[in-house]
Amino acid sequence: MAVNAFIFPGQGSQAVGMGRDLAAAFAAAREVFEEVDEVLRQKLSRLMFEGPAEELTLTENAQPALMAMSMAVLRCLEREGNLALRERAVVVAGHSLGEYSALAAAGAFSIAEAAQLLRIRGSAMQRAVPQGAGAMAALLGVELKAASAICAEAEAGPDGRETVSVANDNGGGQVVISGATGAVDRAIDIAKGQGVKRAMKLPVSAPFHCALMAPAADAMKDALGQTPPRAPSVPVIANVTAAKATDPSDIAAKLVEQVTATVRWRESIETMLGLGVTRFVELGSGKVLSGLARRIAPDAEALSCATPAELEALIKHVG
Repeated sequence: MAVNAFIFPGQGSQAVGMGRDLAAAFAAAREVFEEVDEVLRQKLSRLMFEGPAEELTLTENAQPALMAMSMAVLRCLEREGNLALRERAVVVAGHSLGEYSALAAAGAFSIAEAAQLLRIRGSAMQRAVPQGAGAMAALLGVELKAASAICAEAEAGPDGRETVSVANDNGGGQVVISGATGAVDRAIDIAKGQGVKRAMKLPVSAPFHCALMAPAADAMKDALGQTPPRAPSVPVIANVTAAKATDPSDIAAKLVEQVTATVRWRESIETMLGLGVTRFVELGSGKVLSGLARRIAPDAEALSCATPAELEALIKHVG
């Protein structure tokens, strides 16, 4: 019998139209979207269903929207398939903002609390660095140690030290770096000079998961002080440690640290394998995490669920 981990996508997985078919088919999905719309005092669901893409992609919209989508899928699984998370998953994890989705799925936050926290998080991350002052880049065909060395070399710029560091260790030779624009540009040049398969800037509005995000970390410390998590029903794998987290105060501290720290996704998948996981189930928009799981853990099963047809297939497969 398969041992399940439920995993939840991060920013970049959003797409106009996400959740529209799910809401048309299932009351459980409509209820989630309506709850998020109400607490944010915004028709976020309309933005998800109809766009425009530029507005949906804004960090302050994308983060709560992706959480809402993931939770809508989960609620449909629970109601339509009688698949309770605490009975079907031994662990949950999410990539960056997806960690909030994972925590909401495990009952550490309500949907409304997660939506409000992610609105604060997205807005604070957008404000933390002036437009153009920071950047992110993907390095493909490189492992963590080599990417870290490239960042260390790039930080020593002609105008003094400029920060650049590993933002995401995604696995499968995919590492994302983040920092000051000049340092990121130097890192790309260094990577290309070392024969890295591909090094390219990402179309993002801010340099996430690096030291430049410190003001956003302070904002989240305040927000989580006012809305602390509860104990999750199943363990959550924390991005910053790639280890199980169950204590509410520890979870809150790690969520604050997560804003400026590396997302250790490759290690998180390896940790879940060590816990006996044999199937990774991605709930929400896109197929990024299930694709990474196949590359990191080729012997494990990896599924994704975002549409009514995928929901029906998953219920039959897992149930």
